[in-house]
Amino acid sequence: MQSQFAQLNEVLAPYPWAYTAIVLSGLLLLAWLANFVTKRILLRGLRQLLQRTALGGAQHDQQVRMQVVPRLANVVPALVIAAGISMVPDLHPQLVAVVKALCQVFVVVTIALAVSKVLDAINRSYERRPDAQNKPIKGYFQVAKIIMFVLVGISVVATLVGAEFLHIVTGLGAMTAVLLLIFQDTILSLVASVQISNDGRVRIGDWIEMPGQNADGDVIDIALHTITVRNWDRTVTTVPTKKLVSDAFKNWRHMSEGGGRRIKRALHIDQRSVRFLEPDEVQRFRCFVLLDDYLDRKEAELNEWNAALAARGAEPVNHRRVTNLGTFRAYVQHYLGSHPGINQDLTLLVRQLQPTETGLPLEIYCFTADTRWAVYEGIQSDIFDHLLAILPEFGLSVFQAHSDAAVEVHLRHLEGDGGVAQPARAFAAAQPSPDAPDAH
Repeated sequence: MQSQFAQLNEVLAPYPWAYTAIVLSGLLLLAWLANFVTKRILLRGLRQLLQRTALGGAQHDQQVRMQVVPRLANVVPALVIAAGISMVPDLHPQLVAVVKALCQVFVVVTIALAVSKVLDAINRSYERRPDAQNKPIKGYFQVAKIIMFVLVGISVVATLVGAEFLHIVTGLGAMTAVLLLIFQDTILSLVASVQISNDGRVRIGDWIEMPGQNADGDVIDIALHTITVRNWDRTVTTVPTKKLVSDAFKNWRHMSEGGGRRIKRALHIDQRSVRFLEPDEVQRFRCFVLLDDYLDRKEAELNEWNAALAARGAEPVNHRRVTNLGTFRAYVQHYLGSHPGINQDLTLLVRQLQPTETGLPLEIYCFTADTRWAVYEGIQSDIFDHLLAILPEFGLSVFQAHSDAAVEVHLRHLEGDGGVAQPARAFAAAQPSPDAPDAH
């Protein structure tokens, strides 16, 4: 073997770098073969082994197999090059030292990234537990990753400059106060940018609302120090990146992704218009297709209740009856339940709120199926247009402040009711004017 190397040296003697190039090529080929064998043979066998064991079942995290293990496999060719570079003849010692240092840096960074993926996988597995929401551990893993990457960064710097790890740590400890004072904003912005990019709390195109910074619009740029928001009035607001970590803000992205935009608006009913329905009125409401089931169910319920009262000899005043407000509430519930623009998989409520001096609020709480702003406003307006128009059919009226125009419209409406308007006009004329000196 030695004679063959001697003969090769004699043949390549006129070409000083030829032998070095051949050995270097052989080293690179060996590193490639090591990488090929590791990924194509060992990893394939490892995947098959995991699939046959409990670790390869449905509970095993796919990302561990597909990202962590292949990432660790990249360490093998780096180790081969680091071990064999010193055997290449005629290389400058400094070049050999640089190559070894780069290989060591690659190995350390690769292992750190793999450990980070493992921590993420452990956190995801933990979050599947029923009690994970009460005792989250994501924050602890984030602190562990920060400490790990800081140590990795110090190790990389020490390896590249050829210094001792402890010496670098000691020097940084003395400079920490000065660095924090000079680069305080930059460090805070950098940490905030890392957190924002990791958890995805803000992305370009998100609609965010941050009243403290006068920001209400779409995010159009995310930089190290600032995030640019184009408001709905077409003005632009720049928000410090660190504010999105330290201050509260609202992100509407999940509303768009969730498939529903909330409608929460109330009709203020005049409480004086709420009353019981007569039997003929109940029969008239049967012409509303949406009320058939409600009236049938309500009639059976009330008949059973009232029959029990009659058996006990109770007076008719104790009987339960259908109200126009309850019937209208059932109509609205069924109307929204059959509306094509309402998401039927999300919460849908028609409820009464606490009465106030402005009437009895009947709140509509539902979600539109289309979250686009213009479409959402159109659906909401159509719903309340219909409800306001059909409200008089139930003998109900909307509460609002009185005005002369409202009185005139009401009187004109009564003129077609067999002369009812004349006594009403006489009564209105007899009332003192609000602008009169003696009016109260």
